Amino acid sequence: MDFDTLTTTATSLQRLLQEGALTSVQIIERYLLQIEQHNHALNAFISLAPREKLLKQAAALDEERRANRCRGPLHGIPIDCFITSHELGMTTTAGSWAFLGAKATKSSGVVQKLMDAGLIILGKTNMTEFCGMKMMITPGRSATAGQTLSPFVGAIEDGESILGHSVSNEGHRNDRIDHDAFLARGDLRRQTDHGPAGHVRDVPDDRLLRQLRAHGQVARRVGQPPGDHTWSLGPETRAISSKWDTLAVGFVDPNGWKLSPEMCRQRPGTLEQMVDDYEAMVTNLQQDGCAVKYPIELQDCSVLTVDGQDAIMPVASFDESPVASLEQLIQFNEDHAEQAMPPPHTDQTDLIKAQKMDEPEEEIRLLGEKLRAKARHIVDQVYEKENFDLIAAPVDSAFCIYAAAAGYPLGHVPLGQLRYNGRPFGLCLMAREDGEETLLRFMSLYEAAVPPRPVPDLSR
Repeated sequence: MDFDTLTTTATSLQRLLQEGALTSVQIIERYLLQIEQHNHALNAFISLAPREKLLKQAAALDEERRANRCRGPLHGIPIDCFITSHELGMTTTAGSWAFLGAKATKSSGVVQKLMDAGLIILGKTNMTEFCGMKMMITPGRSATAGQTLSPFVGAIEDGESILGHSVSNEGHRNDRIDHDAFLARGDLRRQTDHGPAGHVRDVPDDRLLRQLRAHGQVARRVGQPPGDHTWSLGPETRAISSKWDTLAVGFVDPNGWKLSPEMCRQRPGTLEQMVDDYEAMVTNLQQDGCAVKYPIELQDCSVLTVDGQDAIMPVASFDESPVASLEQLIQFNEDHAEQAMPPPHTDQTDLIKAQKMDEPEEEIRLLGEKLRAKARHIVDQVYEKENFDLIAAPVDSAFCIYAAAAGYPLGHVPLGQLRYNGRPFGLCLMAREDGEETLLRFMSLYEAAVPPRPVPDLSR
């Protein structure tokens, strides 16, 4: 049978697989067709795994399913991912021209766990180069693959169709073109900074991915063949309550939490609409039974420094790469400026800044630990003062930096669409430490209380 790639969730696909109405081979073929039809307009994927490898892996997983050796709740479902072994046939570039041809001899730990759990790594999606840490460039743009475009809006205009920084990429969701166009059914997210996001949330899918990431363990007995193992999901298999009960959420003032004009130029009336929709949502949740505190006070992210120093994310390294240090990367970009730094993206300010941080590795580690402690102290004080479970803010803001610095769970839900061009915008929620279950509970209740998520028109 065929299925609608714009509306079918991974949870639905898994049910169809279990019923025998679909095979993983058919799912892969359908998504490859979707990518072939639309990637030229959206510029979503940097690279795909070779078709023959994907179909061979899907066929093997189908055979395991027929033999009642299902590896987990997303057995045979495609996903886009990051840092994979070169044997899978994909490149890992972080959007940088310098890393074209770089190779990793093994996949990252989380990717390997996903493959062990039966997921199929479909490809690598485009991203803001180094998650925006080369320079402040147009979000969703990389030297490797150019500019990604929103399936809701199309061409960049007045900054209104921008994709979020790192979230346009291999590890995050935002105006996520691969998800909004549903070119791949799953993704993983690393917490860095997010832009206009949270437009499309499939809570059952997100729940399964969080289970895989946080609790999923492939338990192999000695001598078991590949695929013959049991799956443990841990405590998140508990049923989600259908009522708000004592769940309490604090909402920041959207007038103080928004993107700067340098990041996203707004047409007259846009910010006003986003604030109106935000406050209307707060009212709707109160009427639906959610305990809401609005507005709450949370210090701006500019306070997240340690002794006046910024915490700079290190650049990924590979086993085989044209560059092996920040110094070599900066020089490579200068030597290949036509490809690596085309106008108007002609500098690498943040990389140069990072290079000047020549502290020993131990000092950098301590800097990170101090930053985490500071972020947690600030956030925990806010939680304890008002005694609520979640903090909410517009996704079109720097709010998620707090979650990244504190290491706390982060989620997104859709909120509205701009009237003049249809771009979705969303709500960002941060839970307390180990608060994944609370976050998922809110997302499930929210999904039931608001209209269905928007779906892009790909026929344009």
